Amino acid sequence: MKRIYYLLAFVAVSTAFTACNPLDKTYKQLGDLPTPQAPVPTPTGVALTLSTADYGLLPKGHAAKTSLYFKAVDTAKVDIPLILAAKYPTYGDKSSINVTYAITPVTIKLADSLNANTTLTLQTTPTNDYVFPAYNGAAANTFSDFNAAAAINYLNYKYQVPLPEPSIRVMTYLYFESGKTASAGTLTTDAFLFMGGLWTKIYRISNAQYALTNNGLNNWYVAADAPNLPSYFNTILKADPAVMLTAKFGDVKYISYRYLTTYQRVLPMTFDGTNWVTTSTPLTLTFAKTSGAWVADNSVNYTLVKADYTAISVIPGVGSDAAMTNLGSFGNFNIQGGATTWTDAQINNGIATILKTKFTTAVVNQKFNISYAAYNGANIVVTKTFTYDGTVFQAPK
Repeated sequence: MKRIYYLLAFVAVSTAFTACNPLDKTYKQLGDLPTPQAPVPTPTGVALTLSTADYGLLPKGHAAKTSLYFKAVDTAKVDIPLILAAKYPTYGDKSSINVTYAITPVTIKLADSLNANTTLTLQTTPTNDYVFPAYNGAAANTFSDFNAAAAINYLNYKYQVPLPEPSIRVMTYLYFESGKTASAGTLTTDAFLFMGGLWTKIYRISNAQYALTNNGLNNWYVAADAPNLPSYFNTILKADPAVMLTAKFGDVKYISYRYLTTYQRVLPMTFDGTNWVTTSTPLTLTFAKTSGAWVADNSVNYTLVKADYTAISVIPGVGSDAAMTNLGSFGNFNIQGGATTWTDAQINNGIATILKTKFTTAVVNQKFNISYAAYNGANIVVTKTFTYDGTVFQAPK
């Protein structure tokens, strides 16, 4: 009988404890367990070539939505992030996409292309063509030659009633630059383009450059040359240190040249990071997602030219005397061994030094993909990525 009482007492206590369990209320307050969330995708190096549907993701009013190309690289840098945000809304920070897109070729049709109308030859007698008064905020010129600024000022003064755009003037004049020309100036012929309300000195094909393509007899191009002009000009620009020292992706050069004995023409060339091109060759930009926004990668691709090797070969102590002399002579880094060899650290130091003077507008963490010629028993090309830390260009570790 006692066992029955004990059992009933245990059941009663257990029931009372269960009915008063305070954890029941806590569980109800917490609610249901959360559903596990999928990790945020952060793909890198994704390749995307924009399609008609992709351009269609742009908001109304953006020209590329219907034209299916961008008018400039800067426009692409602004508009493509809008496409990526709509196309890949779940991609997280540190994602990266290589976007290939179309860009319209720049074309120039001169208002007047006749040599007879576009050629200027300045003289000092019987009147001094170089002397003109101050005009519209520009300085006067009292010398019998022009520096770079005076040449532009002269054109603004001469054509106070602006010419129709675009217009060209090919001017032969005495050019003076302190420390670079004789005190009396050097006879020079330059081409100037009037466009967007401004006169700008543009690239002019020289007699020596006509000769490179077997056009040196008359120093002009003919109809048979027309299909080859983009190739000619790409070769000429890439061989010109003054151009390549500052060339960056998306830059445009306007090339002035003679066509037959009668005409002046201008061909725009755009730098795609490797070559100067005229067609709407697709361009590629890398975009990275940072702080929730897609941003165009500002990496620079650059290949050392002869002037760069010459500059490195005279940097004090950057390599051994024998190695520096060898570099200056052959225009590549010997890495096969021997008295003229360059170590990896010496090459990095030499390149980092010239980058400091070549890319003065570099920003912190900007990457520079540098290609250079080396010799290891055969001629090879090596590419390294340098990163600007705000003070120096750091070589890859």
